[in-house]
Amino acid sequence: MRRRLVGELMDDPRVPRDELEKALRYIRGVNLRLGGVDALLRHLKAWSADWDRNRPITLLDIATGSADLPVAARRWAVAEGFDLRITGVDLHQTTLDVAREFVGRDPAIELLRADALTLNERFAPGSFDYVHAGLFLHHLPDQQVLDILRSMDQLASAGIIWNDLVRSRIGHTVIFALTLGKPRIIAHDARASVAAGFTKNEVLEYADRAGIRYAGYSWDLLSHRFTLAGQKNVMS
Repeated sequence: MRRRLVGELMDDPRVPRDELEKALRYIRGVNLRLGGVDALLRHLKAWSADWDRNRPITLLDIATGSADLPVAARRWAVAEGFDLRITGVDLHQTTLDVAREFVGRDPAIELLRADALTLNERFAPGSFDYVHAGLFLHHLPDQQVLDILRSMDQLASAGIIWNDLVRSRIGHTVIFALTLGKPRIIAHDARASVAAGFTKNEVLEYADRAGIRYAGYSWDLLSHRFTLAGQKNVMS
């Protein structure tokens, strides 16, 4: 299957809030049950062996959605005795409103409205230890995917995590079946997301062109999600 971009309904700034909340609630469930939370925490857990407990660890979450992944990461970090501080950015104002309600009063999670394509203008190189993007880059054309990966690499002093969808006929068939009877925004966007996903060769080519040669690729057959992640060096 060739990669095919179709505008997702939840990206429209005019989408009704109740429709957007349905989509975000569905994505939270997908992240929880089909690898999104695990993809982030698995790497943070492994890398935390090198963390200095005497200073905060910082994470940027690009296109944070309802901030379910920052919340999961923060809960894990607190339980393990780490001071993980997370900045979540999203361009969609209503999405940020939903995210702020979901996060609550946790001062360790900051939510900002920002365009992922201009983050280098807002933050200095190496502003964060880690930069994460989950289920976001498939929204973008190829050149912008490459631009965001380069930006992630520049903003992260220690490492990056990119988690997204594998594009395949099997995945498309499965998601079509799973979204039968779902609200239109969920069915449309889920199917569009799979059609805009990535093959392993595409991901590795992006990484090579972006100069991200420290990151490794892995994927899960059940969830049809992949992760490109790695540390630049051991933190001290």
